[in-house]
Amino acid sequence: MGRDSLLRYLQIKVHHLIQEQDWESIRVVGAYDRSAVVSRYEKTGKLFNVERPTATVHGRELVIKAFPGADYVQHYALIIATYLAMTGRPADAVTYQPPGHAECRAAVEELNLELNGDLVLVGWGLQHLAPKGGVWTRGPGYAWQRAEVAGHRVVYLGFLHSIWGDVAGRVVARLATLGARDVVYVGKVGALDPAIEPNMWLATGNESLVRGALVTWDDFFGDFAANQVDVQAGLHVTSSSILLENRDWLAKHSEYAFVDPEIGPMGEAARQMGIRFGYLHVISNNLARHYPADLSNERHGEVLRRRASLIDRIRSLIAGRLADGSTRNPGGAR
Repeated sequence: MGRDSLLRYLQIKVHHLIQEQDWESIRVVGAYDRSAVVSRYEKTGKLFNVERPTATVHGRELVIKAFPGADYVQHYALIIATYLAMTGRPADAVTYQPPGHAECRAAVEELNLELNGDLVLVGWGLQHLAPKGGVWTRGPGYAWQRAEVAGHRVVYLGFLHSIWGDVAGRVVARLATLGARDVVYVGKVGALDPAIEPNMWLATGNESLVRGALVTWDDFFGDFAANQVDVQAGLHVTSSSILLENRDWLAKHSEYAFVDPEIGPMGEAARQMGIRFGYLHVISNNLARHYPADLSNERHGEVLRRRASLIDRIRSLIAGRLADGSTRNPGGAR
């Protein structure tokens, strides 16, 4: 993103207390606290991923509470520091405290579903992927509904808060513990190939570079999605924050096809837990070439129209994969 686009991206994410006031110190911690001050810039018009980190005031110190995850806490601290620097204010006021492993695990263990070999569909656009008229059952910070697709049990699971980075890996591990057999993640991914125009293609694959090591998982889609004419298949790289993806980062990872924070940790967790994982994402932006559509203008009409068409395509591809007879769902209809 250029400077103007980056600033717009930050303005829709930074808590209003930071945009409207100066603070001696801003500390970002891992805590899911909806009783704290909610940002006026939280998303509207969506069922899921609507909640931003909240804030508590302690004199001249502001404590920002992000859902517990090492990647998310760091990412949100980078968002705040970058915003302050771009608006002529001292970025060194920002510090962050990574949450401990036990704290991160406990937050995800609030997720509690009865699963028995189900396919769990997690992520973005679920209100359009789930059957029309279905009833969402709500839990603490999430909602779900169950349906049958092509004779297979499918659970649609959405979160009100972000499951950024390592949080998403813990979600997959938790779902496996609860009895999921397959997890599919639907979301948005950045392209590293300059020829790929945003909001025109879907992305899939079964490998990601995670913390410098290549991780491969048992892919729910097999070759089914990769063989579609409107799907790009390639090697993914995991990045904990888009604010770390500068020109040097791009040059170092130019041989990769896609980047996002969640796919790698989710695939790694699925491999460790012995279940299948797959992703089918809208290619939402391009890091290697400037296109009019980027992460700062996702709510524009043309972007929404193109993405609605891609969501329809994702729904049909998942149904097609379930109908092709090679998926396993031992407790369900065949």
